[in-house]
Amino acid sequence: MSFSIARAEPGQVEALCAIERKAVHLFRGHPAWTSYAALSMPPEQLLQAISRGLVWVALGEAGDPVGFVWLDAELEPGAIGIAEIDVLPLYGRRGIGAALLEHACAWARSAGYRRVDLGTLADVPWNAPFYAKHGFVVVDKHDPAFAFARQRDRENGFPDTLRVFMSRPLTPPASGEWTVWPAPAKLNLFLRIVGRRADGYHELQTVFRLLDWGDEVRLRVRDDGEIRRARGIPGVAEADDLVVRAARLLQRHAATKLGADIEVDKRIPMGGGLGGGSSDAATVLVALNQLWRLGLDEDALAELGRQLGADVPVFVRGRSAWAEGVGEQLTPLALPPRHYVVLDPHEAVPTAALFQASELTRNAPRATISSFASGETTENAFAPVACARHPRVAAALDWLDGFGQARLSGSGGCVFLELRSMERAQAVARQCPVAFTAHVAGGVDVSPLLSSLKRHAGAVPAD
Repeated sequence: MSFSIARAEPGQVEALCAIERKAVHLFRGHPAWTSYAALSMPPEQLLQAISRGLVWVALGEAGDPVGFVWLDAELEPGAIGIAEIDVLPLYGRRGIGAALLEHACAWARSAGYRRVDLGTLADVPWNAPFYAKHGFVVVDKHDPAFAFARQRDRENGFPDTLRVFMSRPLTPPASGEWTVWPAPAKLNLFLRIVGRRADGYHELQTVFRLLDWGDEVRLRVRDDGEIRRARGIPGVAEADDLVVRAARLLQRHAATKLGADIEVDKRIPMGGGLGGGSSDAATVLVALNQLWRLGLDEDALAELGRQLGADVPVFVRGRSAWAEGVGEQLTPLALPPRHYVVLDPHEAVPTAALFQASELTRNAPRATISSFASGETTENAFAPVACARHPRVAAALDWLDGFGQARLSGSGGCVFLELRSMERAQAVARQCPVAFTAHVAGGVDVSPLLSSLKRHAGAVPAD
C-alpha cells in the first residue's frame, strides 16, 4: 500500500488513541500484557504534543491515520525520546513503522538533537530487534537520564525486569542540509498606550508572554549568497516577507557572502496579534547568526530586529517581559505557570488602521509591574476599537468571555483566556464554535528558540 507522513492535527487525537489501543493487543500473552492492558494513552498530553509539532501520522490511501509517532522533548538537554510509536495491526509489516521512526529521527537531527532515546521490550520482535535495525543500541538503564522513565514505569506497575532502554546517536546536520528552528507565538497580557512621541510612534506598556506553540522555520545555508524563500505565503511578495528581509538585513550588516533557503511552516494566524511574522524574523536572525558563524551578540541582533518591527526584539531576546517605549525596552519577567486558550476568529485586523483610529485612547496613566502582578492591570487599549470595527473579533471575545476573563492580544484579532490547568484549557477549546479555531498553549518564561539555539550551538557541524 502507499502511505504518506504528515504532522498530526488536533482532530486526529481520537483516531490515534484508537490505533494505540488496537496495537497494544499484540502483547496478549506476554508478561507485560497486564501492565499494558491497564494503561491508556493520555489524550490531553497527546493533544499538547500535537500542538507543539511533536507528533506525525502515517496516512493511508483514504487519508485516514494508520500509524503515528510521538516525540517526547521533556528529557535532558540535547536528547529527545520516542514516547509512542504504533501502527494498526492490519497494516503491519509494510514499512510504516520504519518510515515513521526514520522521519522522527530525521526531524530530531535537523532540530539539533544529538540523541534519540526510548524504552522498550527486549524479547518482542517489533520492539528492541526492530529498533536495533535502525541504529538504536541498548544502554545502561541505571543511567540518570532514564530515572524519570523508570519511575513512571514503577508507578504504572510495569515490571522493571522486562524493560530495556535504547539510544540512537544523531550526527549534526552537514553544511547545506536543512535545519529546523521554532518561532513561538506571544500574547499581550495587557496593553496600554501612554503617550505619543515626537516621531509619531506611540509609547506603549505591555507584558509579552511567550508560548510553547508557534511556527517552525527551516533554514539551509547556501554558498552563493542568494536569499531565497522556498515556500511562499499567499498575498506576501518575497521582497516584503519579513523572514527574507531579516536574512538580507543580517547579511548586509555582517558583510557575509553566505546565503540561505528559508521555509516557514505557518501555524500562527496572520494578522492575529500573536507576533507570527515578528517571531519568524527573529528566528531567522538568531539562527542564521549561528549557522553563518557571525558571532553577533544578543544586543546587536535585537537592534537589527528593531529595524524590522517593534515586536521583533522580544523574540530575539527570548524571554517573557515587561515592555515599554515602542516595545523595545524590555525587562524579563518570571510569570506563574499558566495555560491559554487562543481563539482565532479568522478575521485579520490591520494594526495601522487601529493606531490611526480617532477613538483610540492614547494617554492612559502609566501602569506598574506591581499593578499588573496584582491583577489590577489587564486591559488592552485596542480591544474597544477592534471589537467595534470587526464583528467576528467581538463575537469571539464574547464567547470566550463566558469561561472567564477573555482578552485581546496585541491589536487582534486573536483573543485568549488564561487558565491554571491544561485540562481545563483543552475542555474549553473542545467547545469552540465552528466559526472559530481554538489553540491550546502553555506560557513559558524562556523561549523554545533559546533552547534550540543551545542545541545547535553545542553541535559541531559535519563536513
